[in-house]
Amino acid sequence: MFRRSLALFALLVLAACGHTSNPADNPGSLSVAATAIPHAEILEHIKPVLAREGIDLKIVVLNDFVQPNVQVAEGRVTVNYFETKPYLDEFNKHRAVKLVTIAGVHVEPMGGYSRRWKKLGDLPDGAVVAIPNEGSNGGRALALLARAGLLKLRPGAGALATPDDIIANPKKLQIRELEAATLPRVLDQVDLALINTNYALVAKLNPLRDALVIEDKDSPYVNYVVGLDSARSDPRVAKLVAALRSADVKAFIEQRYGGAVIPAF
Repeated sequence: MFRRSLALFALLVLAACGHTSNPADNPGSLSVAATAIPHAEILEHIKPVLAREGIDLKIVVLNDFVQPNVQVAEGRVTVNYFETKPYLDEFNKHRAVKLVTIAGVHVEPMGGYSRRWKKLGDLPDGAVVAIPNEGSNGGRALALLARAGLLKLRPGAGALATPDDIIANPKKLQIRELEAATLPRVLDQVDLALINTNYALVAKLNPLRDALVIEDKDSPYVNYVVGLDSARSDPRVAKLVAALRSADVKAFIEQRYGGAVIPAF
């Protein structure tokens, strides 16, 4: 699935090369691609701040992990705000255009959820466990299962571990790789699903209350503002980053998400 999406990405980038105008270059506005929760909600919170700086913040809400990068590469938006560096690194291995991290904003601890079982110890032998089907988040899910003692990974498997890196699986868990956005919808069909917090929140799951296992506050998976290298010197982006990393946004995140989303600044 990820490779097919990347093939589409490459075609879109090639098509974009023929455009002579770039709507992301408007000095009075700034377009940002983001997933709905929490990213777009945080961006909505800072819209008045940027308006006072003379910037009309345009938020493009997308519901997958490929299109935000596609739209940056096409020049349809200036930056995006949704992804971790391991995910971006994987994406860039297959890139037509190199995207870079600009500033880290928050962490969304990944959690394991179940509608069939109340605690991890209840999982039966042969339990079906669904994880994201792309490398960085799939590896992240496997690492969380390993830390919970449910399986063991090959030494050195790293952030892009796959099910092939499992060297011990005492419960004979059946790992199913599915598109990240669909994982909340399959909870009735699996024993456990490892779900990114943005999708968990959209599905009205409370990571702190509902997750049977969750990453701790020291998770390295910070969510970044990402763009082309030129965005690093864009004054509009500098103002965006200043607003996102402000004390006001820190308080907003802590109050609105109650620990399910953690400021990373």
